[in-house]
Amino acid sequence: MNLPQQKAVFFDRDGVINLDHGYVSKQEDFTFVDDIFPVMRLLAEKGYTLIVVTNQSGIGRGYYTEEDFQTLTSWMLSRFAEEGVEISAVYHCPHSPEADCACRKPATGMLLQAISEHSVDPAESWMVGDKDSDMGAADAAGICNRVLLGDAVSGHSTHRIAKISDLLSLPI
Repeated sequence: MNLPQQKAVFFDRDGVINLDHGYVSKQEDFTFVDDIFPVMRLLAEKGYTLIVVTNQSGIGRGYYTEEDFQTLTSWMLSRFAEEGVEISAVYHCPHSPEADCACRKPATGMLLQAISEHSVDPAESWMVGDKDSDMGAADAAGICNRVLLGDAVSGHSTHRIAKISDLLSLPI
């Protein structure tokens, strides 16, 4: 028996959920972007499954450990929970760009795993990212709605927003 497919919003982490200070691995360096909590709360209320997909090459480069990442992720998830937001899953690629893995965006590994494990309908789902690699991965994974946040350039995005609260002005 197949489970009914869910609609999801996939979020990149650094630059979308938190300010990207470069290789963020500690709570004291993690600053949530303005309005991320109410935006994600509203998306959850609209029935979206919320999933984070993040490249974490700092692990592969030896800047911080897998344990550091997991500790920060647990803290981030607890902060979301305190704000009434449930993040269903966090997928990460720990490899450096030179590793040529199947999970590092723009490869589709993390997205396809999440789609499979959470029975997500890519046609009804959204990807929010701040880099062309986020948009390219989402496009290749069949996610129809791809939102580019900020000033980056991407031929794969379907929407562009200046700040995370602008997401709510889209037909999401």
